[in-house]
Amino acid sequence: MTVGKGEIVCIIGPNGSGKSTLLKAVTGELTAQRGSVTLDGEVVTNVTRDKLVRRGIGYVPQDKEVFPSLTVRENLQVGGYLFRRRKREVSEAIDRVYTTFPALANLSRSAAGSLSGGERKMLALGRALMTNPKVIVLDEPSAGLAPAIGAEVLGERIPAIGDAGAGVLLVEQRAVQALENSNWSYVLVNGTVRLSGPAAEILARGDVGALFLGRGETENEPVAQGEPARS
Repeated sequence: MTVGKGEIVCIIGPNGSGKSTLLKAVTGELTAQRGSVTLDGEVVTNVTRDKLVRRGIGYVPQDKEVFPSLTVRENLQVGGYLFRRRKREVSEAIDRVYTTFPALANLSRSAAGSLSGGERKMLALGRALMTNPKVIVLDEPSAGLAPAIGAEVLGERIPAIGDAGAGVLLVEQRAVQALENSNWSYVLVNGTVRLSGPAAEILARGDVGALFLGRGETENEPVAQGEPARS
């Protein structure tokens, strides 16, 4: 699997296919038993998460997104801990987050615990941007959100991260919305990439529903075998 600069890549598939496990291996939460993870040509397999952050991989887990007792700005300051001795760089990073997510600027002094679900998700994304990462890994960013808010996160907030220059690797159960707002997609079934290609093309395929259901074929056509990943 490959994620390019400013590109949104989604991983979709049925429950139990290994999507979240894959993200945890990429971000150092789980030890990879085989395979490798590279960043700009450098092997970072099984590097601890704190060191991955320093090398340019941000991570927003499905839960434990924000510190509820801290304000929005304080949460962002925590996200900029790598620059903790350089206050000017922290301030500049916060300004970049506010440029990407203007609504957070208006909530700067609000406690994170008082925010709506969508606002908390925006703050979690903003905090991940504080270290100016090359790639941000997102695990189920719309989980627990109302449909309209989830659509806003997938259709507006995450594309804003790509527009800011970071690559995005996204696992999302709302497959149609994820595909509609991604550049490239991989379909994962039972730990195996069964399909890959431009997200719009995968969305248009008739056999993707069968993959989600874990079936080997649709009524009229067989499920396509895995296509080669991009170089």
